[in-house]
Amino acid sequence: MGKTRAQIARKHGPAAAGLPLSSGDRPALPRHNGNLILIPAIAAALFLFWYFHLLTLSQMTQLSGGLAMPDMLIGGYDAAVIDRLRSAMDADALGQLSYVHKTAGTLFPLLFGLAWLLLVLLFVSRRGLRWLLWSPVLLFVAVDLWENVAIDAALAGPDGGSVALASALTVSRWILFAVSCAAGLAAVLLPRAVRSARVKTVS
Repeated sequence: MGKTRAQIARKHGPAAAGLPLSSGDRPALPRHNGNLILIPAIAAALFLFWYFHLLTLSQMTQLSGGLAMPDMLIGGYDAAVIDRLRSAMDADALGQLSYVHKTAGTLFPLLFGLAWLLLVLLFVSRRGLRWLLWSPVLLFVAVDLWENVAIDAALAGPDGGSVALASALTVSRWILFAVSCAAGLAAVLLPRAVRSARVKTVS
């Protein structure tokens, strides 16, 4: 006896039965075409991470007497740290840091966010899960851009409030960056785990 469409749909999914897909069951975008954009975007994001954090901000210590830039202080900082930086850096050095924030410091979060949003879009089909994995990335981009402005403001004329805000944004930025990386990893691994579980269930 032939199986009904409903029986086929329950076992193999609605597409196999010729039934329309709901918004939550639609497959992710075609992987091949998306990879043409995704791979260069991830490569560019990795390059900008290296250029901004490991090269440019590290070289800025030559203008601050060896003191690390606030962006690299993962655990945060206080007014005393900012005061020491302002004393060690002249106006040209502070202007150079501000320029770095407006160029590489702005391009990195934007490109990283774009690459990670595309990664989730390509690998995750469920809309709810997509937004769950997108949320830390979107927050990271917003916090990172805000942190650039806050650090420049704190160094221009530090007070308790501006330094506390910049420090909180720096800590939050690094936490969100780690969570965003984990979200990207989950976007790649979760669909495989789900498919593997379905195969075991069917068999």
